[in-house]
This record gives sequence, C-alpha cells and structure tokens, in this order.
Amino acid sequence: MKPRSKILIVAGSDSSGGAGIQADIKTVTALGGYAMTAITAVTAQNTTGVKSVFPISPQEIKNQILFTSKDIRPDAIKIGMLNSSEVINVVSSSLNQIKTKKIILDPVMVAKGGFKLINEKAIKTLKNKLIRKVTLITPNIPEAEVLTGLKIKGLKDMIKAAKKLSKMGVKNILIKGGHSTNQIMSDVLLNGKKLIIFNNTRIKTKNTHGTGCTLSTAIATFFTCGKTLIKSCELGIKYVNHSIKSNLNYGKGHGPINHLSSINIDRKFK
Repeated sequence: MKPRSKILIVAGSDSSGGAGIQADIKTVTALGGYAMTAITAVTAQNTTGVKSVFPISPQEIKNQILFTSKDIRPDAIKIGMLNSSEVINVVSSSLNQIKTKKIILDPVMVAKGGFKLINEKAIKTLKNKLIRKVTLITPNIPEAEVLTGLKIKGLKDMIKAAKKLSKMGVKNILIKGGHSTNQIMSDVLLNGKKLIIFNNTRIKTKNTHGTGCTLSTAIATFFTCGKTLIKSCELGIKYVNHSIKSNLNYGKGHGPINHLSSINIDRKFK
C-alpha cells in the first residue's frame, strides 16, 4: 500500500506511547498516510501521569520543521504541544515559510492526569500569533474555556464558545465534548458559519489517553486524502471512538486507545 498523503507533526513526545508524537505517527500510518515529525519537547510519562518535561530549543524545532519540509513537502501540518511563547513564535514564523494550506492545531494545555503543559504567557502568544493562522483548532472543553474565558457547562455553552472563537478570527473550530458528563457526548464543529453537532454514546472506560492527539491527527490525514473538513471531522471522531472501544487496559492509570483498530492484517503476515 502506498501512502496517500504526507503529514508533518509538530508536537511533544510521550514516552508511554499513548499520546503526542507517538500517537500521531500511529494514527497517520494506520489511516494510510506518511508521518514526519518535529519534536517540541520530550516528556517522561506513563498512564498515571507526567514525571517531567524537557523542552527542545526553539531553533532546533525550527530546524526540524524547515529542513524536513524542504525535502519532503507536507500536504498538511498537525500542531500539538507547544510549551512556550518562544516555541509558538518559531512555529508561527516557520508556517509562513512553508506555506502549507491545511493546518490543524490541537491546543494542548493540560495532560490527562492534570499536569499543566503550557504557561500563561504561552497561552497569550498562542491566541495572538497562531490560532488565526490555522485551518482548524480542536480544543477540549477546558482548553476552550481558557481560550475564550467562558465557563462551559453544556452544549449551549460549547456553541457560544465556538462562536466567540470565530469572532476572534479562528476559521474553523471543533470543540470536543469528552470532558462533559452526559451519556450522549457532543462535539461541536463551527465550519465558517455552518454549525454541526456530532453526537455519540459515551463509551464507559478510563482508557482514553491520547484521544485528543489522535483525533486532530486523524482529521488532518482524512483532510489530505480528498475529504471535506466536515467529513474529515466526522471520520476522525468515528476512528477515535472505534479505537476507544478496544479498551486495551494497558497500565495502571488512563490507558491508551488502540490505534490499530482500522487495520486488517493480510494473511501472508500472520
């Protein structure tokens, strides 16, 4: 099988393999794409939490992005963990040079266990320098609250937050509803002026580590394979839910999802 598209992933590394760069590479590969990476930070973490974060220098991040893209031009760029204002500025300026049109930003701010991955100065820079440059942002409810200053208690508040982000100049917004407590989980997509609600029955499991990284990367991969942005969001959500259903149950905390859920192994490899 020949890869259908090339995705450059700019994000942090997760030593446990469930989120970050590792989850992104698995997702792109499982969905038929070719993954390239620019690592922004190295984390020591497992399913119970984050032990430490070692940031990569902004110049080295820039080198990874530009040198890789000069040789293999990405069809899309997925951006995840950016842990400082300096890194955000470097990534923003690098995007100007690459000029890739399809950019998906997952504004990672807090790890699953509650460890804060980004400071207030970086959040301000993200809002001022980056969110208006990208095609789509995919915040969860806590991240949408930080970006908008609104308190989100339900679907109406999610829609209100999406509209506020749109007024701030963000082109397209997908607010993920996984942090709500409702049995029916709603994800809100504001595609220009078109509002779409994706409803799915909540899957009862604690093993959801890396779902945000996986979703944004899945959307980027589908988007580069000829799907519309709306269809890419729909298929990305389906892929994540299908991957959650495997309930791998690895580790003692929030375990990873099954990124191989979309793959059927050919008999000759059995």
